[in-house]
Amino acid sequence: MKTWIAFWNILKKDMQNYYLKAPNISWGLIFPLAWTLMFFIRSEQAVDINEILPGVMAMSILFGTTSMLAVTITFERKGRSFDRLLLAPVSLNIMVLAKTSGAILFGIINAFIPIMLSSFVINFTNVNWLIVLLAVLLIAVSSTLLGLVIATSAKEVFEAQTFSNFFRFPMLFLCGLFIPINDLPVFLQPFSYTLPLTYGTDVLNEALLNAGLINIWADIAALIGFTVLLFILSLSNINKKWIL
Repeated sequence: MKTWIAFWNILKKDMQNYYLKAPNISWGLIFPLAWTLMFFIRSEQAVDINEILPGVMAMSILFGTTSMLAVTITFERKGRSFDRLLLAPVSLNIMVLAKTSGAILFGIINAFIPIMLSSFVINFTNVNWLIVLLAVLLIAVSSTLLGLVIATSAKEVFEAQTFSNFFRFPMLFLCGLFIPINDLPVFLQPFSYTLPLTYGTDVLNEALLNAGLINIWADIAALIGFTVLLFILSLSNINKKWIL
């Protein structure tokens, strides 16, 4: 019971102190919406909201989770409050779970903001919401673990954001968010399939548009595999950089 009280208190503190920090607002909420608006303005043809919705959702999750981890981890490591958490009578696994749970929750909330905004003009009666929720959860977990690997490698928030952008911006163009993978140059297409967001976006395309490129269960298996790999990398990074 005390373990879960500690878990809740860490998660609650992060929610109160970091959810509405400027980096989270700008990168996690405003940027995906601004990028979508730019897409509408710059496009020479009429843009179907249905077609770009899966990409907007995936992008909102990616930027929301990685921004959240960059703020919580780097702020607390710089302020030495993370050292006090390491000395607390709670296991490292529970502390990491509490830290990442906040980012995962933030990413899931971000994913459904575009859904709510587009519900006024789109009919969602035929959507498989169970698959959508599973895809959103897997994208949020894998993106959070990617953010954790990045955040533990940085000492300042701006460093974490810079490292994050090194991965995030290529994903905008390589993962089929707005440009179909089949339309990419042939030499770039193999790189698309090395990124977890490609498979998450494909699941959302299948669930929302019935237009996936890969078998949906193969997508889900790939996302789970990436999640396990990123978890192992996160633990390795934590042991090297957090354990003194």
